[in-house]
Amino acid sequence: MDGLAQPAPLADLVRAFAAGAAAHDRAGSFPHENFALLREAGLPGLTVPRRWGGEEAGLARCTAVIGTLAEGCPATALVLAMQLIQLRTLLADPAWPEALRARLAREAVEEGALFNALRVEPELGTPARGGLPATILRRSPEGWRLSGRKIYSTGAPALRWMLVWARTDEASPRTGLALVEAGTPGLRIEESWDQAGLRASGSHDVVFEEVALPLAQAPDLRPPADWARPDAAVAAWNTLPIAALYTGVARAARDWLVRFLRDRVPGSLGAPLATLPRMQEAVGRIEALLLANDRIIASAAAAQDAGEGPSAAESGLIKTLAAENAIQVVQEAVALCGNHALARANPLERHLRDVLCARIHTPQPDAAHTLAGRLALGLA
Repeated sequence: MDGLAQPAPLADLVRAFAAGAAAHDRAGSFPHENFALLREAGLPGLTVPRRWGGEEAGLARCTAVIGTLAEGCPATALVLAMQLIQLRTLLADPAWPEALRARLAREAVEEGALFNALRVEPELGTPARGGLPATILRRSPEGWRLSGRKIYSTGAPALRWMLVWARTDEASPRTGLALVEAGTPGLRIEESWDQAGLRASGSHDVVFEEVALPLAQAPDLRPPADWARPDAAVAAWNTLPIAALYTGVARAARDWLVRFLRDRVPGSLGAPLATLPRMQEAVGRIEALLLANDRIIASAAAAQDAGEGPSAAESGLIKTLAAENAIQVVQEAVALCGNHALARANPLERHLRDVLCARIHTPQPDAAHTLAGRLALGLA
């Protein structure tokens, strides 16, 4: 890597994040100090185009950064991943006013302003499964009024800008994203996030009650069918950083396991567990899974940067395969360590809870496999 994300600063960030990860996990608190460090490193503006002062980083670099940071705190890495993905997409979309895009870019680069898209709702679930959002845009004298509730709003305590998936109240509804600044009257965060994994991600509910917006902050509203067309580049950017993130969690688990096997000397053995052939073979299996993930993610990301990226279906399969490999790594480590693995004083049980979240991200395994199967069978 070059530019902002040199290996040494990243290693420093990983150590700093890891030092507070257990406490934030235990309390379910948001790691604001991690984002101060990310701002100092210039990482929130990593995907901003150079013409607006950013690094214009490609997918290969972004996946490497996210995967490395996830070794220290995957919740922090997830918020940053959403930032890099959503900001890149918005800034490349000519439907959004040039002046607004320039402002958002400068805020990300100069101030480390954070962005994310809020799509999931209590009734709808993820819009990737189809259906119209219950969040409504109504025309008003000043432009729009936005009302609704979003759940699983990752990074909510630190976001400056929220891209809210909504529909109009027209007879033939249009759908699209509305840009809402944190602190706008009518917006509130309900601290609802209390999951088993990624507890520090601040993925709370966000409620919008007649939030006033200018027309320029919801410029790309379309018939719902227009959003259903697969975009291979968007799919690669949405999936490969997630695959890298959970591979980072698996690497952190592997690293703890290796230290444990080297240091643990049972009285009945009189030597470290690492000397047992069974343990060596098991660690070798873990290395194989990590190698497969690293190679397939890096190869697909580099191909995308070269304009020869995977199809949307292939990206879904890569994410699914990488997630299952990462889960297998951590489960194998837990099995090798026995009760030690589940002690709250050790990080392995936290890595297990975190890595299981990999299956939740879009596309879920059933959707990825179904699409690939339909394509193979000539049905899609």
